[in-house]
Amino acid sequence: MEEKIVIVENLKKQYGIVKAVDGVSFYVKKGEVCSILGPNGAGKTTTLEIVEGLRKKNSGKITIFGKEVESIGKEEKERIGVTLQESSLFPKLTVTETINLFRSFYKKSLPAREILDLLALEEKATSYVEKLSGGQKRRLSVALSLVNDPELVFLDEPTTGLDPQARRRVWEMVRNLKKQGKSIILTTHYIEEAEELSDYVFIMDHGKIIKDGTPNELIASLGSLSYIEFESHANGVKAILEENGLQIKDGERIIIKTPDFISTLEKLNQLSKEHYFDIKNLIIRQQNLEDVFLHLTGRTLRD
Repeated sequence: MEEKIVIVENLKKQYGIVKAVDGVSFYVKKGEVCSILGPNGAGKTTTLEIVEGLRKKNSGKITIFGKEVESIGKEEKERIGVTLQESSLFPKLTVTETINLFRSFYKKSLPAREILDLLALEEKATSYVEKLSGGQKRRLSVALSLVNDPELVFLDEPTTGLDPQARRRVWEMVRNLKKQGKSIILTTHYIEEAEELSDYVFIMDHGKIIKDGTPNELIASLGSLSYIEFESHANGVKAILEENGLQIKDGERIIIKTPDFISTLEKLNQLSKEHYFDIKNLIIRQQNLEDVFLHLTGRTLRD
């Protein structure tokens, strides 16, 4: 039986009449990457901060490494790493000095050069924190959560503000942590990030987990559909397609949901000739985690 590193049971947190977290339950196994997805205000960061011990809960039970979170001592805390959504760093320290400061907080720590290498910060080793770009500061914050070689890592939107190359470097880091048997709880605004990295996904909205499963299980729950996406300069195209029995998905581009994309393409081509509308930048894709999220919440992840 696989070891459960984190167990959350019926967690609740309320601010006045607002139920920020409303009966959330989940667990994370050893060596597993779990993502919590939700639109802004869904309660995911509040949930994470309560589990991390940074906020008080109203009720519920949280167990980490077999101990209730309230009774966790220094020994257990040494086994945990945390990247907060927003971090404060010391502007007058260099990157290496900052890493060594954080290393001093723990009995066991990785060498500073290894931390620098994790997220390609070697060239900034002697730079002052105040001279770093926003993306470099974010990479440093993520790296600092790993100085103690933790067994459990919380990453709250770790790649926000990073360019695509730096984001991929974080993805590589997460995969390596998983290979080492570490457990990771991740929140993200990038749906492809969750789909790429997660063993298991929890979708939150209005303080509740409304759906959970592996990425493949969640995608399969929509049934077998393809999406035909295109642009058109003509007016009224969506109305024409709907009048002819095609199922249209809301969005800036025209998106047709179909179980049979070949026959739908033939019908689309016929309608474009009959009604004189153009078809630009057409793509055909399979459904993904973003479609699941939109179906469940009515919003995109960035809303």
